[in-house]
Amino acid sequence: MTKIVFIGAGSLVFSQKIMMDILSFQALRDAHFELVDINSKRLEYARRVAERIVREGNYPATVHATRDRREALLGADYVLIMILVGGIDVIRHDIEIPLRYGVDQCIGDTLGPGGVFRALRTVPVILDIARDVEELCPNAYILNYTNPMAMICWALNEASGVKNVGLCHSVQGTAVQLAEALGVPFHEVTYWVAGINHQAWFLEFRWQGKDAYPLLREKINDPAIYQKDTTRIEMFKHLGYFVTESSGHNSEYNPWFRKRKDLLERYTPGGGWNGETGYILKLYGADRENYDQELEKIANGQEPLKFERSDEYGAYIMNALETGETFRINGNVSNTGLITNLPDGCCVEVPCYVDRHGINPCFVGNLPHHLAALNKTNVSVQELTVKAILNRDRDMVYYALVHDPLTAAVLSLEEIHQMVEDMFKAEQEWLYHFFRP
Repeated sequence: MTKIVFIGAGSLVFSQKIMMDILSFQALRDAHFELVDINSKRLEYARRVAERIVREGNYPATVHATRDRREALLGADYVLIMILVGGIDVIRHDIEIPLRYGVDQCIGDTLGPGGVFRALRTVPVILDIARDVEELCPNAYILNYTNPMAMICWALNEASGVKNVGLCHSVQGTAVQLAEALGVPFHEVTYWVAGINHQAWFLEFRWQGKDAYPLLREKINDPAIYQKDTTRIEMFKHLGYFVTESSGHNSEYNPWFRKRKDLLERYTPGGGWNGETGYILKLYGADRENYDQELEKIANGQEPLKFERSDEYGAYIMNALETGETFRINGNVSNTGLITNLPDGCCVEVPCYVDRHGINPCFVGNLPHHLAALNKTNVSVQELTVKAILNRDRDMVYYALVHDPLTAAVLSLEEIHQMVEDMFKAEQEWLYHFFRP
């Protein structure tokens, strides 16, 4: 019996999907699930939904819910982390304080002021979890689904010996989008993607074995396609390769699209995931207004369960490790010479083959140099943020945002310093790592 721990199980829609994925594999049907969350109400919903999945799917699996993380981790085989440290109130500071200074973010969970401060709140908690894993289940794999992905995985690799991989759906999600844009069946496309999380590059994209980029260059002129993914299409037009993650995210990772009102109007038409200012506040705000009612409907059986396997990697990884059935993912791992023109030790997102021998990253070699150059601007911010956390060094936080592409495009050094101080003051409650003796 495989023991699987969900930390942050109160992220119910996601944990429900992953659990159904896991149970869809024959080798994992009798798994034991430990559900962990610090929010008792959400944890109870998670337990009820998990038990419903087991019951309606007629699986020989078992479920236990607890707020005691250490109890749950003892003897675990897999630990899935899907946590959010703080909530809408602290995320509001991530968005609104920089905006007062002119730094306009859409999502703010990966880079920029929002991504850096989310890392400051989140990485210390995940390192605490890793220390428990080292003690209680040292052979377990940590599968991290939490953002900011690259900073978290970099810190884990730097400060802990646990086996881990960072998992994101942006590679397979973008591949599906590109197939839809071409109007071709997804099973007919193949791709080879590498770079860093949320800024990895489709180095190859093929349809029926042939280069599909020429066809894609024709399709992106369709206003309906351009309107929904403007930033990424502009990057494709000018850089020659399609990038992963949404335009809303990618608009924040460079100095080109968000530093002036006229640029925002031009490159974020339609708003929402295409780059709307502070869109994350809608996702975490309006989405949560009736959240408990929706959870109750799922828990009590009013909403039907769809037993369909998703394209999230987690369950496929477990099945491959348990059975030896090889599966390829794109994983976030330490750069041990995998991408030769990105810094050693940074976190890269590369193809990996998974089997009984583990998660095996592929050698990529050099990225096209202009793509590596853009990745490096992001890697510099990630590195300085990780150093800030591991050394509890507030100056490094300032230096990280000095080098952030969007922040530096908008603010002076003095303004960046004052913004950082304002954010530390507003978020002190969640930044215990920097304030405790």
